[in-house]
Amino acid sequence: MAKLLFCFGYGYSAQALAVRLAPEGWEIAGTTRAGGPAGDGRPTLAFDGTERDPDIPARLAQASAILASIPPGERGDPALTHYRREIADSPARWIGYLSTTAVYGDRGGGWVDESADLRPASARGRRRVAAEKDWLSLAGAPVHVFRLSGIYGPGRSAFDALAAGRARRIDKPDQLFNRIHVADIAGVLASSIARPEPGAIYNLADDEPAPSAEVIAHACALLGREPPPLVPFEEAALSDMARSFYGESKKVRNDALKARLGYRLRYPTYREGLAALLPN
Repeated sequence: MAKLLFCFGYGYSAQALAVRLAPEGWEIAGTTRAGGPAGDGRPTLAFDGTERDPDIPARLAQASAILASIPPGERGDPALTHYRREIADSPARWIGYLSTTAVYGDRGGGWVDESADLRPASARGRRRVAAEKDWLSLAGAPVHVFRLSGIYGPGRSAFDALAAGRARRIDKPDQLFNRIHVADIAGVLASSIARPEPGAIYNLADDEPAPSAEVIAHACALLGREPPPLVPFEEAALSDMARSFYGESKKVRNDALKARLGYRLRYPTYREGLAALLPN
């Protein structure tokens, strides 16, 4: 019998996992807001978080694994709001919830690991903390939580920001954060599916936290072009969301995914990741 991965939110990370699992005989199904073909052409069911799709329960009843990546709203996690019973009753041996390192809040450039207390500084981070607790409280369900750093990869890198004229080098002294290549997200999730540990929490972060301006400068060096000028943080016209991002600085440890899953990062720093994405 074919193994089925069902994804609440068949987006960038879920599609990367599908590429990893499909050659192993996995069937992939999932949702997008409007339904229909996803970015990779795979058909999806419609679920925008506001009402149930009557076809989803049947797929959950067949699922070997469930991945949830839809951000929570003010009313909580939409998948649990509408399908809590069906998720809990599914035969899935693995359930993965994609959270964010924003749950740690600002640490003044200090290190955090999965045992750190949660101090979300933004509404987005507070909603993620609540959603993590909700998923982990699902009685008897094999839930795993993955706290993701800044995601990048094909189509979502410093090169793409430069090509679109969106790249800015904001000068915010001591502001550090980690990144994670989408291929490593898929690799960690696949490793966890193969070695389930219900209740486990993993940071998905690279080995070298660095300022955003440094990454943009390195991308420009690889392209042989001058980087954009540094703009002092106080003078930058930023959105509220961007300003809240620059208000946090931390370095995230990834020891758990290496020790407990035996996973070796394919792109341990942004340098390897950008080198692999360098346009021809």
